[in-house]
Amino acid sequence: MNFTVAIVGRPNVGKSTLFNRLVGKKLALVDDTPGVTRDRRPGDAKLVDLRFTIIDTAGLEQSGPETLQGRMWLQTEAAIEEADLTLFVVDAKYGLTPADETLGKMLRRRGKPVVLVANKSEAKGSDGGYYDAFTLGLGEPVAISAEHGQGMIDLRDAIVAALGEDRAFPPEIDEPETNVDLRGDEDLNDEDFEPEYDETKPLRVAIIGRPNAGKSTLINRFLGEDRLLTGPEAGITRDSISVEWDWRGRTIKMFDTAGMRKKARVQEKLEKLSVADSLRSIRFAESVVIVFDATIPFEKQDLQLVDLVAREGRAAILAFNKWDLVEDTQALLADLREKTERLLPQVRGIRAVPISGQTGYGLDKLMQSIIDTDKVWNRRISTARLNKWLESQQIQHPPPAVSGRRLKLKYMTQVKARPPGFMISCTRPDAVPESYIRYLTNGLRADFEMPGVPIRIHLRASENPFENRKKR
Repeated sequence: MNFTVAIVGRPNVGKSTLFNRLVGKKLALVDDTPGVTRDRRPGDAKLVDLRFTIIDTAGLEQSGPETLQGRMWLQTEAAIEEADLTLFVVDAKYGLTPADETLGKMLRRRGKPVVLVANKSEAKGSDGGYYDAFTLGLGEPVAISAEHGQGMIDLRDAIVAALGEDRAFPPEIDEPETNVDLRGDEDLNDEDFEPEYDETKPLRVAIIGRPNAGKSTLINRFLGEDRLLTGPEAGITRDSISVEWDWRGRTIKMFDTAGMRKKARVQEKLEKLSVADSLRSIRFAESVVIVFDATIPFEKQDLQLVDLVAREGRAAILAFNKWDLVEDTQALLADLREKTERLLPQVRGIRAVPISGQTGYGLDKLMQSIIDTDKVWNRRISTARLNKWLESQQIQHPPPAVSGRRLKLKYMTQVKARPPGFMISCTRPDAVPESYIRYLTNGLRADFEMPGVPIRIHLRASENPFENRKKR
């Protein structure tokens, strides 16, 4: 991206709506309730022929630095410092307020380029608010409607004028071509090919858990800075925010998500939007870290979150956070290990790491567990090895007889990875009991070292070569 732009303004002036308009997607949560946005959210924006990074921020609210609103404003100030240009959004329909004048004075003192934006200019009676914006001393306001996409050409011209042609359109640099793996997550055609794990490929990781489990604090500790808003209040995070950083030379893209409570307790529209955003992050990620509160682990909601990740087919890792608050660590560790095996049979062997987002304890071990689980999630086993294994499994424990006829498992191959999926050709697939499929699944985990990831086994009837021949 050529440059960075921060969107600032008081609450409910349409900053997130403008952000979504510029990135071309509904990334930021939008609601009539003031103060929806709390963290600063970056995105890749496109405005006519401009390409730049846009940052959505929380609205300005006058409050002390120790309060939630005060900490939100510190995040907004960090975005302004990071940006090359600021879009100062005011509400032309409602008119100016003392908060607008305070923010205008602060932006003038900083001396960075500012474009004044009068949003909601399509509304009847908005002319008064538009002309009042001249009194802020930040030049001529740009009249737009973020909701309807009006005034975007004028906004583009104002950004170019504020930055200059050279800054807005730097010369393009030819990037060398790279080899791209076109197979992705789909079926792998070479049945006897076992590809090596790519240690350099960027990894997408989602952090989920109940409210106030310490997800944002954990990510801040990874980054080494207060990038995400944290505090003692439950449910601070609303948007799913992505951050990038390097761990031992590998790019990690981590998603902080809103805390997910029991479905019956989620009543407000805003919380439903936050949960839906968290679910999208889980589907987009490759690995998912479920953060447990070590002081009250294995709540029913914790188990449901693990089951959700398994059903989505993601690579799951457990992180028992707030380990610094535990007194008898050895006794608790043994208890957690026993409960993990007993309560989570669908992801048997899942990696679980005690950590402390507050002190940084166990974070390297957690990252190594994420990498190791991702290796298993991407694993490919050759067809020859699978069929030898299937034969030995049937010798040890033959398939049951159904209606007096013995079931026969003839052939096995891996049809996909991420997560590992296998196809078994057999007689009467509908008659194979679930208990035998679980037996094969547990055997795959043990014999091919595939702990903690979802394993899919599909049964298919073998073709009869004489089925369509006519009788003589």
